[in-house]
Amino acid sequence: MAKYSTERLMSPMMLGDLSLPNRVVMAPMTRARAGQERIPNEMMAQYYRERSTAGLIISEATTVSSRANGWVQSPGIYTDRMIQGWRGVTEAVHRDGGRIFCQLWHCGRASHSEFHDGQPPLAPSAIRLDDGEPIQTPSGKRDREVPKAMSHDEVQTTIADYAAAAEAAKQAGFDGVEVHGANGYLIDTFLQSKTNQREDDYGGDIAKRTRFLLKIVDRVCRVFASDRVGVRISPNGVFNDMGSPDYREQFLYVAEQLSGRQLAYLHVMDGTGFGFHELGEPMTLQEFRGVYDGTLIGNVGYDRDEADKRIADGEADLIAFGRPYIANADLVQKFVTGEALHDDYGTEYWYSHDAEGYLYPPSK
Repeated sequence: MAKYSTERLMSPMMLGDLSLPNRVVMAPMTRARAGQERIPNEMMAQYYRERSTAGLIISEATTVSSRANGWVQSPGIYTDRMIQGWRGVTEAVHRDGGRIFCQLWHCGRASHSEFHDGQPPLAPSAIRLDDGEPIQTPSGKRDREVPKAMSHDEVQTTIADYAAAAEAAKQAGFDGVEVHGANGYLIDTFLQSKTNQREDDYGGDIAKRTRFLLKIVDRVCRVFASDRVGVRISPNGVFNDMGSPDYREQFLYVAEQLSGRQLAYLHVMDGTGFGFHELGEPMTLQEFRGVYDGTLIGNVGYDRDEADKRIADGEADLIAFGRPYIANADLVQKFVTGEALHDDYGTEYWYSHDAEGYLYPPSK
């Protein structure tokens, strides 16, 4: 059997006042199983419960309002029925001894008017997402649209939506929340010069482009203690037509500003498995360690040994795993025993809407 190590990866740690039995994080993954009404269900509760041995589960991206939607059958957290549905998920995870954060999401320009009664998607600036791919809407694949540049009032309303969603997540029993600032969704498009060409308090220089994220984080931290709030960023990412020439300066500034807020963690998608914009050298966890004084999560493309090494070298405190968790609900146990992972992730089922390819391997 190949030599492997899990000494650091399996070591316990405190995340604020939350005790984690290991440093394996289940990364957020959209799986489109919430139905037309976007209400979490028993199938989703089973899916998350089966993965409750993770040190921390971060839920799939969960929209903060109806205006935030942009994915077919993804869940929301802005109605009483959604809160009740998510409560079934969190209770299932907690019964098996797990911990779970809710990832708060707004699709921004990566949406379509079909999701919004004919109204265009929202963005910092009216710049169309141009990745050469159509978007899947409730009625089928459609061409991308030019988004509406948000008014000042719409910016303020959206900040309030995040705070309301955090309150809903608390009511649903989540242990904390992660603010999704990655992958070309709304917050990321505010951060990056490629997509933010505003001339008000929320655009222009690096500090102004960061203001939207910081306002959201500060409002959310009025709902949850700051050490129950995380932020996710993707400085190297090209997903959803992202990548800006000043990415390094922008994201180091983001990390510096978040550092003083005593958050649960900064979740950095440092791997380039989803594509790299190639505008310079990829940013590393070590760079962020130099400016961020707090818990760091690394993500994208890690295996067990590399994860353990990054933690041992002090570059990361936790490592998030995405695709391996699709086919390996018992990922932590397999890391400990050295058992081979299932590597058939059933890509054709990633975003289908029933149990096949979701509750996999099947429960016994």
